[in-house]
Amino acid sequence: MSALAPSTAEHLAQHLAQPVAQSLVQSVDWLAIAPPTIAAVVALVVLVADLFLSEARKPVLGWVSVAGLAAATLMLLPLLDGDRSTFCLTGDARACSYTADHFTLVIQFLVLGGALLAALLSVTNIEDDQRRVPPGEFWFLLLSSAAGAALLPASRDLATLIVALEVASLPAFALVGIRHGEKRSSEAALKFFLSSVTATAVSLMGISFVYASTGTLYLTQVAQRIQHVDGQLHTLAQTGVVLTLVGFAFKTAAVPFHFWVPDTYVGAPLPVAAYLSVVGKAVGFSGLILVTVVGLPSYADVWGPALAALAALTMTVGNVGALRQQATRAYSAVRLLAWSSVGQAGYLLVPIAAAGYTKDTHKAIGSTVAYALMYAVVNLGAFAVAALVGRTKSLNRVSDYRGLYATNPAAALLLAFFLLCLAGLPPGVIGLFAKVTVFSAAVDAGLGWLAVVMAVNVVIALFYYLQWTALLFRAPEGEPARHRVPAPLTAALALTGVLGVVLSGAPQLVLRFAATGLF
Repeated sequence: MSALAPSTAEHLAQHLAQPVAQSLVQSVDWLAIAPPTIAAVVALVVLVADLFLSEARKPVLGWVSVAGLAAATLMLLPLLDGDRSTFCLTGDARACSYTADHFTLVIQFLVLGGALLAALLSVTNIEDDQRRVPPGEFWFLLLSSAAGAALLPASRDLATLIVALEVASLPAFALVGIRHGEKRSSEAALKFFLSSVTATAVSLMGISFVYASTGTLYLTQVAQRIQHVDGQLHTLAQTGVVLTLVGFAFKTAAVPFHFWVPDTYVGAPLPVAAYLSVVGKAVGFSGLILVTVVGLPSYADVWGPALAALAALTMTVGNVGALRQQATRAYSAVRLLAWSSVGQAGYLLVPIAAAGYTKDTHKAIGSTVAYALMYAVVNLGAFAVAALVGRTKSLNRVSDYRGLYATNPAAALLLAFFLLCLAGLPPGVIGLFAKVTVFSAAVDAGLGWLAVVMAVNVVIALFYYLQWTALLFRAPEGEPARHRVPAPLTAALALTGVLGVVLSGAPQLVLRFAATGLF
């Protein structure tokens, strides 16, 4: 017996250790994680290459970054066949940290496509401002932020969600203040940083409360366990839900967490402002959707009314702020686009709030995603025209756009089209279509009062969008300035223009693409 005891004990120890070892070893689906991984790898390549390239060859880094973002976007095509998950718990295939489903792919397409267009704008901007903007650092930060933004919609546990959110946000702070010797940029970056860090701290506290209540970070398990929380922990869970929502509301620029937007957009280089207006919002809204609809559906009675109130407040404050912009004020064009983006965030919040009141969450979330796709295309296009005008009019006032049609008819027509899309007027059919889908989501959910508030805000927005559009076709004052359009800027204008026209010709494709198979 004494001779057999050691071997028996050893066999027992091996048997007990085997399940533990199996639970720690996970296979990685490299194809599923390819889009954010490519962006991250190219960021490191650019950072290292910057050390060895002479100043004359630094522009190569921009084109390498553009190629990397294009490759990351193209890697979404092999993933269209079906849902793929990786980094999953053994024994529970639904508890995964990374899932590449239809929702993930749509948001990743929006994020990487938006980053690609922002990169095309940045190539020209860096060439014009090379002394104040270090190319290597700029491209590294942009690609790193894009990698985090692409990771976030695939995150299915709260830890990965927060890490992705910070990977997307931290480089953005530096991008805002990257121009050397620019006091306005430094102040904008500091305001953006301090307010964002505060929001992240609030979110982390909320997530810690949710974890303390449920004992898990996986969204699918949180959704199951939070329904059966002990009565003593019920208040803790509710507090955790509210605090988590506050953090993501900041990222979406929802009122009253919007105060950083106008100064940040004005202080940042224009391509960075364009990037934040689209990719930054996509990050916030995708995180908000995952936390509410996937992780906390049983608390819809908490987050539904809260998001509905935030939506009404955000669209109203944003549109009134845009309406108050003076055409002759310095940087008024960028400020108007900034306040407009706050108003658009209110429209994007409406279907998410509606998801808390209806059983058809797929349709409601599909409306938000469809609207986000429309907004991304036309808002990036508007910023591209603003970057073109800013080459000769450094103060970028709305009044500087007077008579643009006389000097550059193509740019004037494109900007008019983009503004009409944002207003929801023909020929910007895609804008009208997107607003109708959001409006119907509110009505179907029984939120008639929110639909009325949205209708009033659409009318308010018509005034400043049409006022700017009319200015483009008036007779120019003084000698008209000719605008030379560099090739990267031309490519960005052409891409956004073609996409806007195609989507206006077949708007029904957007909702089908956005809503099919979500989650």
